[in-house]
Amino acid sequence: MKPEELSLETRLIQLAEESAELAQAALKMVRVIYGDTPVTFDDACDHLLEEIADVKLCADIITSKDDDKIIRGIYADKYRRWEERLNDGER
Repeated sequence: MKPEELSLETRLIQLAEESAELAQAALKMVRVIYGDTPVTFDDACDHLLEEIADVKLCADIITSKDDDKIIRGIYADKYRRWEERLNDGER
């Protein structure tokens, strides 16, 4: 069986679980930066990248090629708006 053949509900549950793990990995990186954990920067970074990969995989098995085009457009708009906000704050 391929992951795409799982029910949408199962794939969404997996995405939610992996997203929560990504949030935890990001928070762990912050604790590493502040020196609040014995975990090394490299280990925390490796874990963060693994969780990013998991989330991307789950997102990919939920979305279609048409969805990907829409997502890329949304991504570009959001990136541009974020950049504009950051640049407005420099003035």
